[in-house]
Amino acid sequence: MSEILSVDPTAPQPERLARAAALLRSGGLVAIPTDTVYGLAADPFNADAVEKIFAAKGRAADAPLLLLVDSIEMAVSLSKNLPISFHPLVKRYWPGPLTIVVEASERIPAAVTANTGKVGLRLPAAAIPRALVSALGGPITGTSANRSGRPACRSAAEAESALGDIVLLILDGGPSPNAVPSTVVRLTRGSWEMIREGAIQRAELESFFQSLEAGK
Repeated sequence: MSEILSVDPTAPQPERLARAAALLRSGGLVAIPTDTVYGLAADPFNADAVEKIFAAKGRAADAPLLLLVDSIEMAVSLSKNLPISFHPLVKRYWPGPLTIVVEASERIPAAVTANTGKVGLRLPAAAIPRALVSALGGPITGTSANRSGRPACRSAAEAESALGDIVLLILDGGPSPNAVPSTVVRLTRGSWEMIREGAIQRAELESFFQSLEAGK
């Protein structure tokens, strides 16, 4: 059974975040609220922790993990060869429920990218994940806190029910404000691809990229 620790969703208590960060540094998993559904946080540079995520979710080894960051600068440091559309896109949609898949920096372990050389990055609008990234001093994984193929968890209680045998700590920031996960897009030079339609609709992104192209 996981420990559930209440955290203020707008002004997260530093000592509680420090406790969660310490667990992440030791290779533990922590379920956290985001601006979409509850996520499963781990230190992506800890190979044992990454392995635990795949085992906990029953996730295929060829499915990359997305990373949550606390700044655009951190996202840039975790990537390379960014297309020119990256900065206009993050200026418009970050912080928010948009995951952007780009080329991964050599810093990112191959297991995190599922050996694709690509990484999904997101700067969430929610205070708790951003503060946890800051407390850890680096990115955290942000895959949904549920078994693969099962419904996403929208509360600490649902996360405990789904993963309580694996997750050491759940930060309870109240119910998720959004019932759907982030939208995922892949950027390449001169084009983009919708990987998953989520909180941001395809039509909105199509309009954004059309406007961006027209403004060149």
